[in-house]
Amino acid sequence: MSGTTPPRGFVPGAGVLGVNKPPSFTDAADLLLESTEHQQPSGSPGLLLLADGTSYRGSLFGSERIAQGELVFTTGMCGYQESLTDPSFAGQVLTFTWPLLGNYGILPGISESAGVHPRGVVCRQLMRTPDHRDSVGSVHDFLAAHGVPGIEGVDTRALTRRVREHGTVLCVFGPEDRADEMREILSQMTPPDEDDLVASVSRNDAVLLNPGATDDEGNPLPRLAALDCGIKYNILRELCQRFEVVWCPASLPFDHIISDWEPDALFASNGPGDPAHAGDATVARDSLAAAVRADMPVMGICLGHQLMGLAAGLRTYKLRYGHRGANQPVVDLQTGRVHITSQNHGFAVEDPDKGMLAPHPTGACSEAGENILEAD
Repeated sequence: MSGTTPPRGFVPGAGVLGVNKPPSFTDAADLLLESTEHQQPSGSPGLLLLADGTSYRGSLFGSERIAQGELVFTTGMCGYQESLTDPSFAGQVLTFTWPLLGNYGILPGISESAGVHPRGVVCRQLMRTPDHRDSVGSVHDFLAAHGVPGIEGVDTRALTRRVREHGTVLCVFGPEDRADEMREILSQMTPPDEDDLVASVSRNDAVLLNPGATDDEGNPLPRLAALDCGIKYNILRELCQRFEVVWCPASLPFDHIISDWEPDALFASNGPGDPAHAGDATVARDSLAAAVRADMPVMGICLGHQLMGLAAGLRTYKLRYGHRGANQPVVDLQTGRVHITSQNHGFAVEDPDKGMLAPHPTGACSEAGENILEAD
């Protein structure tokens, strides 16, 4: 495995870093910088169809083609650009519960990847004239540039309540005059979790992001191998403040990681899909298990945490509608204190006794309104 090929989204020349200098990445917003023409959405009549037979009408924006995927919702009041560029949303149609989308437009330097990952976007009201001094375009411009459809004017409160009560559901939306075509597509759809979504968002080659990184006293930082299951840019930036980071594809076997890079620890990132699905996620799971057997420290977040559970011999299961947003309440079972957390996951790790994995008692938390436990 070559260690010299620049990773997808990595800017050449930006990788030789001091400990306090974050890496620079190709931003998804860069496509808007290449064009000075910003257009308003056509507002063509659109139709959203759910697999349970429910339908919603609205107006189209972004790329006016048919979108299909698993309908989910996110509850954040801001941070829509970060959500749109989060690889964890691959395979999904993303509904924003906050009624306004696009108030401050699209900003350079805050995207979580080089692309837009939801297959479609649903909102109540699209802001056509964003107001921010650094904005390089509107959400409509952004989605159109990346070929992603959107639909506005939908009753997102009713839609969200339906998903909360009945669970995530397959859906399709597009031009209203193509309703028959969309119904045919919907009848043949399979859950995106059955696809190898990790392979679709992971990078291809391993690269050392910040060679020779040191702490404030000039001491070499430990080397961390980060398995890219759909990793977000800001996770890489934060890791580079604390480690010499090797950005690895999820499909890179553990023995190659050891022989090529000699890391001190292994990290498994966030990402989309079912952690138990065969494919790149399985390779990452096996790498975590091998690292534990080799007495190497391991860490995981989101999908990476679920893969750690599978590596430990536990099982994962799908939540009814998942937890997505920057305002998810969590109760600390030790103190009773409620924390507002940022989450984005549709699967969880099952504990044979408690129903959910809580590996450290002091970090055990309960989702407010949910009878489950999670690791802090």
